Amino acid sequence: MLYFTRWKALGIILTALIVCLCAVPNFFPEAQVKTWPAWAQRRLVLGLDLQGGSSLQLEVDSNYVKKEKLDQIRDDVRRVLREARIGYTGIVTKGDAVEVRIRDADSQPALAKLRELAQPIGGLMGSSGQRDLDVTDAGGGLIRLSISEPAMIERLRKTIEQSIQIVEKRVNELGTVEPIIQRQGNDRILVQVPGLQDPTHLKELLGKTAKMEFRMVDPSVPLDQAQQGGLPPDTEFLPAATPPPAGYVVKKQVLVAGGDLTDAQATFDQRTNEPVVSFKFNTSGARKFAQATQENVGVPFAIILDNKVISAPVIREPITGGQGQISGNFTVQSANDLAILLRAGALPAPLTVVEERTVGPGLGQDSIDQGELAAYVGSIMVVVFMLLTYRLFGVFANIAVTINVAMIFGLLSLLSATLTLPGIAGIVLTVGIAVDSNVLIYERIREELRGGRTPISAIDAGFKRALATILDSNITTFIAAAVLFMIGTGPVRGFAVTLGIGIITTVFTAFTMTRLIVAWWVQWKRPKTVPI
Repeated sequence: MLYFTRWKALGIILTALIVCLCAVPNFFPEAQVKTWPAWAQRRLVLGLDLQGGSSLQLEVDSNYVKKEKLDQIRDDVRRVLREARIGYTGIVTKGDAVEVRIRDADSQPALAKLRELAQPIGGLMGSSGQRDLDVTDAGGGLIRLSISEPAMIERLRKTIEQSIQIVEKRVNELGTVEPIIQRQGNDRILVQVPGLQDPTHLKELLGKTAKMEFRMVDPSVPLDQAQQGGLPPDTEFLPAATPPPAGYVVKKQVLVAGGDLTDAQATFDQRTNEPVVSFKFNTSGARKFAQATQENVGVPFAIILDNKVISAPVIREPITGGQGQISGNFTVQSANDLAILLRAGALPAPLTVVEERTVGPGLGQDSIDQGELAAYVGSIMVVVFMLLTYRLFGVFANIAVTINVAMIFGLLSLLSATLTLPGIAGIVLTVGIAVDSNVLIYERIREELRGGRTPISAIDAGFKRALATILDSNITTFIAAAVLFMIGTGPVRGFAVTLGIGIITTVFTAFTMTRLIVAWWVQWKRPKTVPI
């Protein structure tokens, strides 16, 4: 156990050295680090509680999600009955269900067709056997289709997941550093942005659904008639984002949806030098847009964002290139914001800010100072204890602990991990765990010496027999850290990350590195007694 080949010793030293060097970028200014090669720019990111910043808790509008689902069911019912040539008198939405009345006295054919709309929850893979729709015969030719509770929970879960992806895109477009975006509860999203002291702009971006549509304007209906409610059934009145005019009468048919956009950039119009947003469609969107502009030359079409008309240009000629511009009295900031929203995509449901918290940089710095003080005091006490208890072998343990802490920071930097105040607590705890392993080894050596072994034999047996105990204790702690990481959120996960990494480096330094140092000392001194 005390013999190391030259290559094995060199491998241990190089491993420790390389990992420790990964922590070096944290000691240089960020501006200077950015001039280094990309592989050398990894460094620790301070969390919200250390750097300061903004924390928002967003709530998904579950009523909107339910309404969207009911509207979809209503459209599907109309389509299925029309395809099956089954007559009906009306389709209405009541509460959590869609009701349709069948004309024929025998409603069983319609009931059988509508039950085909019910799909297994979770799709074909991982289905629980439950259906997303309950289709029942209410009597008198009335058929009721209601959303099952498990289906509503599953739809809300998918909405949250999709919203998190879009929120992350929008926040990252702002150029912020390492935002934390995660689900909270059944219908909430936590957004933490370190370094952002004024969340007003962020709230504006996150509060917009950004549902974009391209529809034709109906110029045949006078504006005053539209405002009084005299509209054809296939049109609706939508307000203008920047009046005048107060609004437009647009057809309900969507020519191209925002989902067909592949890119959007804030640029300047070459003729007027005004800020505009240039957009580009995918193949499907370009084809639909070209067809619509070819059939409606001379007619205005509306560009609609969140049920407001932001622009209604007249089609002068067919637009077949799959790209165009949106103008609408934009400022540079508003054009850039719209481009960000379009690139990120539309939210599946509106988000509402239900909690807002801002941590100032002064409070963050105070947390760092207090955390550093706790780390220094704890580390000094551990060092002094090891020196007083184990003398020279305490020095060996303290060297290993120092390397251990450096390796923790190196690995955290390599992963670009976010360091929080609980993360600092995890590092301090790791120092105690590291010396605990050394204590197990040294006490085992003392027992072997009392049992009559020679110094070298006692040292060798101490390391060998303590290994199983060290592994057992560290593996159980690592399992606890893994569970905290999987079920915890925010700072709890930060604590779990530093603790888990600390356990890995502890096993390396407390056993392998300490054993290498002791082996070198034994080869050099050939001791007759052990100073422990």
